[in-house]
Amino acid sequence: MAAMRDADDIGLPFMKMHGLGNDFVVLDARAHEIPVSAALARALGDRHRGVGFDQLAVMSKGASGLHLTFYNADGSLSAACGNATRCIARYVMQETGADTLELSTDRGALHAVDAGNGLTSVNMGQPQTEWSDIPLAREIDTLSLPVDGAPVATGMGNPHCTFFVDDADTIDLAAFGAAHEHHPLFPERTNVQVASLVGQDHLRMRVWERGVGITLASGSSSCATAVAAARRGLTGRRVQIDLDGGTLHVDWRNDGVWMTGPTMHVFSGHLTRDFLDSLV
Repeated sequence: MAAMRDADDIGLPFMKMHGLGNDFVVLDARAHEIPVSAALARALGDRHRGVGFDQLAVMSKGASGLHLTFYNADGSLSAACGNATRCIARYVMQETGADTLELSTDRGALHAVDAGNGLTSVNMGQPQTEWSDIPLAREIDTLSLPVDGAPVATGMGNPHCTFFVDDADTIDLAAFGAAHEHHPLFPERTNVQVASLVGQDHLRMRVWERGVGITLASGSSSCATAVAAARRGLTGRRVQIDLDGGTLHVDWRNDGVWMTGPTMHVFSGHLTRDFLDSLV
């Protein structure tokens, strides 16, 4: 990525990355502050008039090193984004030559490692299973919500609602996800997953992300679904999850939920001054 001192001359540099088709625009604000707004996030997220993404990730200097801030395509903030965290961790580890990385998000401190063979693992922290932490609107059993389908509620720094169904591929996810994202049990809206057990410790999952819509993959959703399946007794704590965009491996360990999968840095570019000025 070009140095931020060039921004006044050639526009704002950015990177485009994806993890299993779950795609991101990444802004590097480690050297110079970038005034990111909800309006900028929405404009960048527009796949016709901007760059297009599922999430916007902003790299900055935190109190103890690298800090990541995430925006959804509708401009709303998200405390966690697992696949973007893995993508950026891979980029920074290649940049520094390290094979481990400590970073922080609004979710908290996270640890990333090079898992070999082009794969990157991130510890997404402990899942939140108490109603008040997810959060839900009232005290309730998070393992079986009073919603048709009896979904499981889980927090991974953002709220998740996981439905276990016979065949995830038969669900009209566009209608199903939109109907449940704004359920009154979730005051901050929710990500929605539909998952099927296809083998021992093997799940097929599809994702509707709050503020985005259908995505090809989601790291935090995969972690939440793995936790929900283990709590339900459907699987063990180490599972393979097949998403529309590919496969992630999730391991719910004593120190947190580890997620492993591939990443891709697709290209780097610059937003033009005309584009940026059009947002004022």
